[in-house]
Amino acid sequence: MSPQSTPRPERAPSALLAAWRRWWRRLSPARQDRFVTLGPLLAVVLFLAAVTAAFAYLRIEEIDREAEAVRRDVEYAQQRLRLRLLERQEQLMRLTRDVSNREIRLADFAQQAETMANQHPELLAVSWVDARRRVRAIYASPSAGPAQQRQAGDTLAAGETEQTFGLVRDLRQPVYSRPLGAGSETAASIPTLQLQIPLDNQGRFDGVILGEYSLDALLRFGVPPEVSARYAVALTDDQGQVMAGSLPPARPTAAQLLPWYQEAAVYEIPVSPVGNGLLIRAQGYRTSLGVVGSGFFWLVSALSVLTVWMLLGTWRHTRRRVQAQEALVTETNFRRAMENSMLTGMRALDLQGRITYVNPAFCQMTGWSEPELVGRTAPFPYWPDDDVDWLMARLDEELAGRSTSGGFEVRVKRKDGSIFDARMYVSPLIDPRGQQAGWMTSMTDITEPKRIREELSNSYERFTTVLEGLDAAVSVAPLDSAELLFANRLYRAWFGGDVAGHLQLITQAGMPAVAPSDDLLDPVDSLAGLPTHTLTAAAAENAEIFVPELGKWLEVRSRYLSWVDGRLAQMMIATDITPRRQAEEQAAMQAERAQTASRLITMGEMASSVAHELNQPLTAISNYCKGMVSRIERGNIDTADLVGALDKTARQAQRAGQIIHRIRAFVKRSEPNRTPSEVATIVSNAMELADIELRRHHVRLSHYIAPSLPKIMVDPILIEQVLINLLKNAAESIEQAGRPTARRRVELRVSRHQTPDQEEMVEFTVLDSGHGLSEENSKRLFEAFYSTKAEGMGIGLKLCRSIVESHQGRLEAENLYNGDEVLGCRFTFWLPAASETAAVDPGQSEESVEASLRR
Repeated sequence: MSPQSTPRPERAPSALLAAWRRWWRRLSPARQDRFVTLGPLLAVVLFLAAVTAAFAYLRIEEIDREAEAVRRDVEYAQQRLRLRLLERQEQLMRLTRDVSNREIRLADFAQQAETMANQHPELLAVSWVDARRRVRAIYASPSAGPAQQRQAGDTLAAGETEQTFGLVRDLRQPVYSRPLGAGSETAASIPTLQLQIPLDNQGRFDGVILGEYSLDALLRFGVPPEVSARYAVALTDDQGQVMAGSLPPARPTAAQLLPWYQEAAVYEIPVSPVGNGLLIRAQGYRTSLGVVGSGFFWLVSALSVLTVWMLLGTWRHTRRRVQAQEALVTETNFRRAMENSMLTGMRALDLQGRITYVNPAFCQMTGWSEPELVGRTAPFPYWPDDDVDWLMARLDEELAGRSTSGGFEVRVKRKDGSIFDARMYVSPLIDPRGQQAGWMTSMTDITEPKRIREELSNSYERFTTVLEGLDAAVSVAPLDSAELLFANRLYRAWFGGDVAGHLQLITQAGMPAVAPSDDLLDPVDSLAGLPTHTLTAAAAENAEIFVPELGKWLEVRSRYLSWVDGRLAQMMIATDITPRRQAEEQAAMQAERAQTASRLITMGEMASSVAHELNQPLTAISNYCKGMVSRIERGNIDTADLVGALDKTARQAQRAGQIIHRIRAFVKRSEPNRTPSEVATIVSNAMELADIELRRHHVRLSHYIAPSLPKIMVDPILIEQVLINLLKNAAESIEQAGRPTARRRVELRVSRHQTPDQEEMVEFTVLDSGHGLSEENSKRLFEAFYSTKAEGMGIGLKLCRSIVESHQGRLEAENLYNGDEVLGCRFTFWLPAASETAAVDPGQSEESVEASLRR
């Protein structure tokens, strides 16, 4: 074969080898050593990676097969559970339709529910609940827990049941609740699932049919046996808590040390139609991986690790010296950077007191550079001229080892001549042989902290001066302690310097004082660790008390605060309100006199009418007496005629006495007395007095009182005063309007009234045919001392409104119209019906009237 016929591709290995040699020669010796060391290591790593990848690939395939089988079986079990739930839902919906159509009576409901529960063991209870969440009928199986053992008339508990109930009411569709069990609001020992189906009553929500399932029974009868035999199956909620069934615990085995080890296949899916709140979860039982495979892996791994360890030993030996050098450089740079970044000035002195080192912070504080300071001896350039002798003495003590551990304050002079305050700390400087080589001094600028401390001290003095000058007693004491933390001047003047006055204020204000106990000797606060932000953020509590020892009325305000040491304390502020209480008592007496004066004024205005009314029975009595005397003198009267005349005379005298009794009861000054009163009696008494005035004005009075009116908790005399004033004003309005006789009438109507809040009231209405109210009079109608009558005082309607409002009522006035024509006026007031819960303090009426008059 000729040279020309030699195949040229045979030269390729030679060319590659030459290129490799040229590249190798260009490497530095250090890199050549590193490459030789890392080459075998890289080969071992690649070998381990190949073996690991092979094992991992086989294991992944096995895991995928297991996961697919679990997913398929779980979906099959979920379909079985879904069909079982849908069957129970359809049966409950049929029962719901029968209840909505009134085909099932209340007595038959429990029987049908019992039949359904006996046929299906997962159904624990079936309840009929009305729209107000009260149970009308229920059947609970013997296996039901305490939460399902309800009685007819019980109300569903709040929580998840209430939320599901509201959702059913809004959607008008069957709704499943979240799984209920341990930790839910039912606190039941049996995990359950609720289904609520709405009841419809002609388009109106009428309650629900509540079915409660046992999750344990649902899992036991709903999951196929073949699935339960292959997997650990459980029902969980959306938080992962197991509600039924169980999952096998993780067991540590040698297989867990393998890199590809994975837990047994797990799959979970929501249970339809419940939704994401209930999930079925299955986990396969773990099987062994085989001793042969694990042993082979550990053998290969051990040999590979041994080879790598031998190669790494040589590699580490060559790098130790480089690492030590790099660590030394790094440590030096780190210490230098740390010293340069410190805000504390550092200064080193040798044993002779010469400066050997200063850091940049020290130079920055003093304004002197490092070359200007290193090597200098006392006196140093940063010493103020006035402090040289004192600083020299301190330096001698420092060199003699007598420096204080807490440091000392000095004044330091900057290079520009300015002075600042600093604190210096001195400690001995020890060399590597353990011998003292000098002294290290740290210096901190305390100018700003000292200024702040002085300002805080001044602020404290000003604050204390303000508290001492208050006209209220201020005291602070910790809870559960007999210590008084603070007391101002007025507190000390009233109660002395102990905590007894503080506790007395707490007790009289209605807050129980804590008696000191042996626990107070414990220096640890007994309330430490408890949350206090709710107490300290709460509003202050107020109370008015009388202190017999001082003879004063005090307004006590209390609130909680965190003291400077973190303890929870209670602050009491007591203000002397004796003058105010005396003024209130005077105002109460004035209000009582105003009411009595108003009644006297009313009777004074009605004096002519009352006199005319009394004149009639007195005239009749006089005529009867004269007639009897005349007939007795003539001797032509028998006993029967005499008895008849005397009886008529007695009735006329009784009539006059009743009129005087009514007037006397009306104007008599008495204490407010609220009692359950008959409406008809109050109206009758008021009409008897008002009718006298109405007849004087030739006004007819008609009335209507609704039957079976409830009693009202009022002071009858005050309500009679309101009615008499309104009726008298109505007659005067008709008189001023000049109405003809046919239209001169006043109507009084009393009836029931119910507010939008379903509160029962009694409505009093007075209608007249006068000229009505002008726009200006309507705005100022209830103002004090405003009147449209020349001789009026302007307090009648104001008192009427105050009396009505003091009885928790209200008074209104409006015109009566026929088109644009004003036909008269209507005054209406409402009073609440009496009830046991509406009973009030008898003095409340008078106090409310007084408050209204003061306003």
